[in-house]
Amino acid sequence: MPSYASSALLVRSMRSLCRPFHQGIISRVWWPGLVVSFHVAKGHHRTGERDRVLNFGSIADDNNENNTKTQSFNVQPRSVPVHVAHELLQVGHQYLDVRTHDEFRAGHPSGAINIPYMLNNGAEMFKNSKFLEEVSSQFEKDDDIVVGCKSGRRSLMAASDLQSAGFNRVIDVAGGYTAWTENGLPIAK
Repeated sequence: MPSYASSALLVRSMRSLCRPFHQGIISRVWWPGLVVSFHVAKGHHRTGERDRVLNFGSIADDNNENNTKTQSFNVQPRSVPVHVAHELLQVGHQYLDVRTHDEFRAGHPSGAINIPYMLNNGAEMFKNSKFLEEVSSQFEKDDDIVVGCKSGRRSLMAASDLQSAGFNRVIDVAGGYTAWTENGLPIAK
C-alpha cells in the first residue's frame, strides 16, 4: 500500500493538475468526485533518491530497475447526473451521444453529436470497431466531452475506452437519455 507521504504527494499533485478546472461549475463536478488511480513500485534507487512521477491519474514511485513490485488501480470515468451534464453543456462541454443512429433520430439532447459505440445488424448488437477513429475525427483529446447513451451502460463503456485512448476530459451521463427526458431537459428531433 502507498505510504502517507506518497498519498499526500498524490493529493498535492492532483490539486496542481486540476487547478485550471477549479472555476465555476467545473470545480463542483471535477475535483470532489475525481476517482484517482495510482501505480506504486517499491525498491531502491541507485542514487538513493525517490523518483515520483505523476501521470494524470497515476503515480509512479519507481525505485528499482530490477526488483520492482507494482500495484495498480484503474481510473473509472466520472459519472454525473443529467442536470449536471446539462449545466456542463451550458458552459461549453460537447455532448457525444453513443446510441445507434435510429435511437438518435428518435430524439437526442440539443446539440449532440452522434457516434454509435454499438451497432446493430438486426438481431444483435456489436461494438463499432471504428468508434475511436470516428470520435478522433470530431473531437480533440483535450476537449470537454459529456458522453451519453440510452440508460448509461454504453456511455460508461465508451467513456472508459475514450479515457484509455487519451481523452482526458470525458464525463459519463448517469441514466442516459432516459433520465434526460424524465427530467424535462431540452431535446431535438
